[in-house]
Amino acid sequence: YLPSNVRGLYWYLYMIIDIYSRKIVGWEVHDRECGTLASQLIERAILSEGCLVKPRYLHADNGAPMKSLTLRAKLDEMGIRTSFNRPGVSNDNAYSESLFRTAKYRPNYPAHGFEGLSAAREWMLNFVNWYNNEHRHSAIKFVTPAQRHRNLDPQVLAKRHAIYQQAKAKHPERWAKETRDWTPVSAVTLNPGNPEDNQQGGQKRAA
Repeated sequence: YLPSNVRGLYWYLYMIIDIYSRKIVGWEVHDRECGTLASQLIERAILSEGCLVKPRYLHADNGAPMKSLTLRAKLDEMGIRTSFNRPGVSNDNAYSESLFRTAKYRPNYPAHGFEGLSAAREWMLNFVNWYNNEHRHSAIKFVTPAQRHRNLDPQVLAKRHAIYQQAKAKHPERWAKETRDWTPVSAVTLNPGNPEDNQQGGQKRAA
């Protein structure tokens, strides 16, 4: 929910994040919650990512749009399996919640709400560009989501490792132990303790 500057009036953010790379692969802001709008966004995201015929998983909260018959029919048509938050388990969608928190704590986030739908869309456009292409994400070894999404993180992290090794060789007294670990993050899962989730852990999934 994106607040407007009118009490009780909100704009609705629809967003899809690939949890492997943390990249925002689809987003829109509308003036209502609707399964049709959600299904259209997912279809556009799948087509833009070029994974129409590949099996994918979509994890979501239990909101009405995500459980609508329209969306379920579209997901079945596209061969996408679904999972939902368990009731009362707040961290089942931790990746999305963390992303929303990052958005709301940006310095330019409007403290008194967005002036209108177009203002909310413009702000989100700038945020998504920053988040995907400039933001060094701490959970993926401080590469950008776009770099990891394009599988560039091993190359970026290898260069960092080399720089750290050169610095240690030049000034060994500055390091009591090994240099920072720049090994790329491997598989990503929603709930590592869940056996079913572990079976799917090596695949990119949207949340």
